[in-house]
Amino acid sequence: MTNIELPDNALDLVRLQDQVAQRLAVVSLAGLSNRELLAASDINERSNRRGVGVDARLFAEVSQRGGRIQVASATLRGEEFAVPDRFPWEVRSAVLTALIEGGSGRDVSASLNVGLATVHKWAHRAGLRYHFGKTGGVIPMTAGQATGEVKYRRLTLADRSFIEAGLACSPPLSMRKIAAELGVAPSTVSREIKTRQQLSYKAQPHYHAAAAHYAAVADRIRPRVVKLEVFGELRNEVVKRLNDRLSPEQVSAELRKEFPDDPEMHVSHETIYQALYVQGRGALRHELTVEKALRSGRAVRKPRSKLPAATNRPWLEGARLTDRPAEAADRAIPGHWEGDLVIGSRNSALISLVERRSRYTLVGRLVDNRLALTVAEVLQQMAVRVPDALFSTLTWDQGPEMSEHAQFTVATDCKVFFCDPHSPWQRPTNENTNGLIRDFYPKGTDFNTVSDEDLYEMERLLNRRPRKVLGWNKPREVLFEDITGVALAT
Repeated sequence: MTNIELPDNALDLVRLQDQVAQRLAVVSLAGLSNRELLAASDINERSNRRGVGVDARLFAEVSQRGGRIQVASATLRGEEFAVPDRFPWEVRSAVLTALIEGGSGRDVSASLNVGLATVHKWAHRAGLRYHFGKTGGVIPMTAGQATGEVKYRRLTLADRSFIEAGLACSPPLSMRKIAAELGVAPSTVSREIKTRQQLSYKAQPHYHAAAAHYAAVADRIRPRVVKLEVFGELRNEVVKRLNDRLSPEQVSAELRKEFPDDPEMHVSHETIYQALYVQGRGALRHELTVEKALRSGRAVRKPRSKLPAATNRPWLEGARLTDRPAEAADRAIPGHWEGDLVIGSRNSALISLVERRSRYTLVGRLVDNRLALTVAEVLQQMAVRVPDALFSTLTWDQGPEMSEHAQFTVATDCKVFFCDPHSPWQRPTNENTNGLIRDFYPKGTDFNTVSDEDLYEMERLLNRRPRKVLGWNKPREVLFEDITGVALAT
């Protein structure tokens, strides 16, 4: 093994070419086969080293030890050849240090006599987040990253690159020194080196940061069985509630409420969404009896309609939203309702009423016509189903179907108030409820063919649906408590 002293400027290694050429008997390798070249040079392909300088056709194995370049000689047909490595670890370490300290790639390349492409490559391999350009450089660490607090965390590629650099120093840094710099426990560093170090072709242990990081990431992948992939009680309960047209979030909340002490019966709404649309190409969806698993039936958002011209509506006088008592705007007091029509085909429609505090829903059917007198009569029949004390006000849009609202007010003592034009957000609960009804009866449904029993069943399901806004209580429970002052047993 032939030793060559490094000059004072360790970065100007090109000058060593002449020294090597003078001290070694160089033989041209032209005409040799690839197998002979590899056998002669004993190159470790995984070391990613390139011999340059003396002759492009020459190969050598070079390693750095204790501040010297040790040039290994190989014998081929009685003659020796060798080429020094151009960039030992000290050069790469200097480049990375300069980048981390804020130097741009171009400045570091020029000052350390290293190609710009090589600078970029080393930064990438070290896991440094890097900006390119004349003023580019390593993205600074955040305050959390820069602190050296000892706490549990996974080692990053940058951490492992520092471990590799620390072990390559002369003398190598101690485990405690490396751990202190990284802000981790010494046992973490010791375990990392012991687990990830590799044996070279000379049976010497070496630590390779990139390879260690790749192996660590691969070891972290531990696929586990998703709860809903197993056919069991939990899956059956989820399917049952989805068939009752509960949303995934409502299903998740109701299961936690019904099985508070059984974690195996708890599932997140995101897991349900995944089972419906991702896992097994939505295998869970095929077990449902409903046509669609979720309320949303559109692929894109519905565009806003063009605003029609305003018309005279004499029935609005004295009954505008600004005339409504202040307590109606506060959901703390029960008895204030919102209403609207759900339009069907063949001149049919439903009347939907929802109580603002409890979200309790009433549904009535209009047969053959949507005339104002018919609407007033059906509203009177619906109001009878609720105690008079819980029917104080009704908020509606400005549709002509409520032009006879005075008749309804006289019969029920419930005052009607009208929203501003094109302002559905002023009765948001009813708009949401209409969307729930459309989940049962899509647009184009002929309500003349829908039986009262079917409407009552839909109404029952809506009032037994847990609502997030109610703390996952059900509308019927809240309304019953408002009427009696006693919580309803579920």
